[in-house]
Amino acid sequence: MKSLYSQLNSLLIPPENSSKKLVSVPDQLHEATEYIENLQTIVERMKQKKQSLLVRPSTININNNVKRPPEADLIPPIIEINIFGYALKVLVIASRIYNQQSLFYEIIRVLQEEERAEIVNANFSIIDNVGMHTIHSQVGDSELGFGVERVRRRLTKLVHEFVIV
Repeated sequence: MKSLYSQLNSLLIPPENSSKKLVSVPDQLHEATEYIENLQTIVERMKQKKQSLLVRPSTININNNVKRPPEADLIPPIIEINIFGYALKVLVIASRIYNQQSLFYEIIRVLQEEERAEIVNANFSIIDNVGMHTIHSQVGDSELGFGVERVRRRLTKLVHEFVIV
């Protein structure tokens, strides 16, 4: 038993101000009990904090109507268009969109049909009703002068058509 008490005492975190002094077995048990109870309290607080961080309001209600998170109102649509040689990169970040997937397909349609760009890679992701659409495409020689500003105006108008008012 003495060996077990000693082992239990070695598992306890020693107080900062205490020196190596002999502690009676009942005091060791008392310290161990207090230490374990303190750890249980800390674990409970951490579980509650974890639970509060994991529980987030759903972005979809029972009727599948999209509810906007409050931070979504603060993000205006961002449309970034870059040309690198024959490569065209379009990045659209938008919130308050009633159908992100339809917007994605419509952006691709505009680039392919109206701007005659060949889509090389396209993807989108949605987090908390904020969508990020990235489209890499290739344009031909005749399309190099087609104008970034014209594409930006067209895509800006398109994005604003999909925004929830």
